Amino acid sequence: MKPASIPRRPVKSDNLKSIGYDPSSLQLTVQFHDGQLYAYQGVLPPVHSELMASPSKGRFLHKYLKGRYLALPVPKVT
Repeated sequence: MKPASIPRRPVKSDNLKSIGYDPSSLQLTVQFHDGQLYAYQGVLPPVHSELMASPSKGRFLHKYLKGRYLALPVPKVT
């Protein structure tokens, strides 16, 4: 599935606007409030579940995803 087409859910966060996950491709998509969308590659389902259960999704992303998973910017679809 293309990262831009993975359904995302809005989240309450100072930094993150929405999060999506495709378990078949192990892609986690994160959209920031500035509109930028990133696709994190190889994210296992338990990591996604922990992120969604975290009281601070931005802090979880920074601590457990950034630098550990390949993050690719997703071009905006026009």
